[in-house]
Amino acid sequence: MEQKLLLFFLILVSGFTYGQNSIIDSTKEKITQLQTVEVIGRNAQKYNSDYSFSATRTAILNKELPQSIGTVTKELITDRQAFQLADAVKIIPGVIPSSFYNQYTIRGISQNEEGQIINGMRTRQYYFLQPITINIDRVEVIKGPASATFASVDPGGSINLVTKKPLTIDRKEISLSAGSFGTVRGTLDFTGPLNKEKTLLYRLNGAYQEAKSYRDLVKNNSLLISPSFSYVPNNKTAVNVEMILSNMVGNLDRGQPIFGAEAGVTDLHSTPISLNLAAPNDFFRSKEFVVMSSLSHKFSDAISFNAVYMKQTWQEDLQEHRTTNAFAMDINNQPVNTLAGMQFVQRKQHWNIDNINSYFNFVFNTGHLYHQLLLGYDLHSWEKLKGGGQNAARGFLLKDGTVASSFVLANAANYQTITYKGNTLPKPNVNHFDLENPAYTIRNLNDYIMNARTALPSALTTTNAVYVQEQLKWRRFTLLVSIRQEWFKDVTNHKAPNELSFTNSKWLPRAGLTYAVTKNINVYGTYLEGFQPQSNTVTLMPNTSGFLWTAKSAAQFKPLISDLKEGGVKATLLKGKLQVNAAVYEINQKNLLLNANVPAFPDSLTTRGAERSKGIEIDVAGYLMPGWQINASYSYIDAVIIEDNNPELKNARKQNTPYNSANLWTRYNFPQGSKLKDLGIGIGGQYNGDRLPWFSRDFKTPAYTIMDMALYYTPGKSNMQLAINVNNVFNTTYWIGAQTYLRLFPGAPRNGMLTATYRF
Repeated sequence: MEQKLLLFFLILVSGFTYGQNSIIDSTKEKITQLQTVEVIGRNAQKYNSDYSFSATRTAILNKELPQSIGTVTKELITDRQAFQLADAVKIIPGVIPSSFYNQYTIRGISQNEEGQIINGMRTRQYYFLQPITINIDRVEVIKGPASATFASVDPGGSINLVTKKPLTIDRKEISLSAGSFGTVRGTLDFTGPLNKEKTLLYRLNGAYQEAKSYRDLVKNNSLLISPSFSYVPNNKTAVNVEMILSNMVGNLDRGQPIFGAEAGVTDLHSTPISLNLAAPNDFFRSKEFVVMSSLSHKFSDAISFNAVYMKQTWQEDLQEHRTTNAFAMDINNQPVNTLAGMQFVQRKQHWNIDNINSYFNFVFNTGHLYHQLLLGYDLHSWEKLKGGGQNAARGFLLKDGTVASSFVLANAANYQTITYKGNTLPKPNVNHFDLENPAYTIRNLNDYIMNARTALPSALTTTNAVYVQEQLKWRRFTLLVSIRQEWFKDVTNHKAPNELSFTNSKWLPRAGLTYAVTKNINVYGTYLEGFQPQSNTVTLMPNTSGFLWTAKSAAQFKPLISDLKEGGVKATLLKGKLQVNAAVYEINQKNLLLNANVPAFPDSLTTRGAERSKGIEIDVAGYLMPGWQINASYSYIDAVIIEDNNPELKNARKQNTPYNSANLWTRYNFPQGSKLKDLGIGIGGQYNGDRLPWFSRDFKTPAYTIMDMALYYTPGKSNMQLAINVNNVFNTTYWIGAQTYLRLFPGAPRNGMLTATYRF
C-alpha cells in the first residue's frame, strides 16, 4: 500500500515544472497577507482551508506545516447539516466517534475529556452532550501529540474549534429547520462593520433547538448565543472580544442493551436500537459561559506581540438511571441475562477554567535565511469548585433494612429476595430493567436508599509553560523546531483540610522539515513528543472517573508520555483549487490509566504499559470544477496493545478502532443556462470497519456503509435556499461503537431535515 502511494505521488511530481524563486516569493506573500492573530473572519466559501493559526500559534499555510491537520469548514458543516460536532468531524480521516458522548478516538488513541480546544485555548468540554456548531467557522484536528504547542493534550490529536469572527462586509443569514425525531431549530449569523471606517466590526451567532431522538426517552434541547467584536484601528493593532453562552438540556444516553452475554453467539439485533435503560424523569443539564479576548500589536515590521485570555465556567446537573454494566445475579451469583442490573445517580459540579497565552514574534533575515521566532508563556488553570457532590443508589437490600453496596453477593441468607421466572434473586436497591418487557414508568426517588453519598473534593490543576519556536526558511526548505518547558501542579482538596499536591515538569521538543518539491507539492517529516500528567481534573478515557470522586489524586501515577513520527505529502492541484494530502505515521504512548471494568468495584483502576498505533491517511478537498466541490478521505489504522497487566492482551488489537474507514461528501451545482440551473445535489457515503468494544472482546460491532443525499434549491439564484438532507438513505442498521453487552451505540436510522435559509 505504501509503495503504491509513493508511486502515485512520484507521478504527480513528474507532471509539474517549477522555479525556485516563485516558490519562496509566493509563500512569503501569502503569509504576510494573513493576520498574526485571527481577529477577522474567513471570507472564503469552500470546503477546504489553506491555513491555520493554532498549529504553530502563528498564521501558517497548511502545506508548509510539517504535520497532518484535518479541516471541516463552515460551508461543509452547513451543506451536511452537521449541527453537532460528531457529525462534522467524522469526515476527517482517523477521527472515529466512540459513542453518543462527546468522545472520539483519533488515529486509534482515545481522546480524553479535556481534549478539545477553542481558538487554540484548552477548555473543559461537556463530555456527555455534543457541542453545536452554529458559531464555528471551521473544525481543525491537529494530528498527533501537540504538547509542544498546547498544554497536556492527547497523543492521537486535538480538536480545535475555531469560532466565527467578524467580517468587514455586511452579511446576514437566518435559517429555520425541521425534520425527523421531532427536531425543530432556528439559527442566525449576522456580521459586518459598525462604523464607516470599518475599524469596529461585529458578529452575532445564535441557535435554538428542540429535538427528540430515535432513542427512547432521549432529547437534546440547546440554546447558544455568541456575540463577538473586533477593533482594528490601523494595520498595527487588532483586538477581538467574544462570548459563548451555551445552555443544553437533554439526557445522558448510555446506549442500547442486548440479550445474553455469550461470546460469538449473542445477537446484536436481539433488542431494538431504540431501547434505553433510562427513566422518564432523568435529565442532564450543562451550562457553559466563555469569554475570550485577544490582542495583537506590531511594534515594527520585525517585532509584534500577541496575547489571548479565555475564561470559562461550566456546571453540570445530572439525574440518571443507568446499568451497573452487569446483568442481574440470582441468589447463587449466576447471571440472569434478560435483566440489566441498575443504579441511580445524581451529580452536580462546578468548574472554573482560565487560560493565558502570550508571545513575542520576531521576523528577520540572516543572509539567505528567513526567520520567524516566537518566545512565549502559557498559563492554564482548571479548578473544580467546592460544593459539588454525587449521590448514588446501588447494591441489594438486606433483611435488616440496610443496603449491601457491593455488586457481588455474599452470605445469601442475609438478603431480601424477589422471584423472576422461577428464579430467586436478591432484591435490588434500584429495580432491575427487564429487557424482554421494557417499562418506562416515572421512578419515585424516595423508593431508593442513597447508600453512596459523596462530596466531590475541590481540585486545582495548573500548568505554567515557556516555549521557543523557530520557523526557518531556506530555498525550498522550511524547518519548524520548538522546545517547551512545562511545570505541572495538581492539588486535591484545594483550599480544604488534607490538601495534597503533586508536581511534574517536562521538556517537550518538536522538529519538522518541509521540502517544496515543486510550487504545488511539498513533502515533510516530523517528530513530536507528548506529556500528559494524570490528575484529579483530567479524565483519561475510557472512564477513570473514580478519582474525581475521592480525596486521592491520579497524579500519584506515572504521567502519560507519547511520541509521533510522521511523514507525508501535501499537493495543491487544479491551479490551487484542490488539495490532496497523504500521511504515514506511528504514535507510541506509555503509562495509560484505565477503568478496570470490575462491576463489583466500578471506580477501580488499572494501568496499561504501552500502546502503539500506525497507519496511513489520505484526504482530498476543494473544487474539481466550477460548481463541483468534494471532501473525501481514507484512513487505515493498525492500533495494538504493547504492554498490559493482562499478558493475553499483549499485541492484541486495540478497542474501538476500525482498521479501515472512508468518507465522502460532494456537492454539484448545475450551471447557469441549464434547465436545472437553480438546483444543486449532494451525495455522501461513510464506511467503517468492524471494531472491538471498550470493555469486552467477546463480540465486535460489524462493519457498515451508509449513504447520505441532499437536494438544494435556490430559485432564480436568489438569496433564499431550500435544502433537503436525507441521511442513511437505505436505512442501514449499524453501531458506531460499544462498551459492553449492555452499552451499544446504534447509529441513526433513515432521517431527513428540511432547511430554509435566507441571506441578506
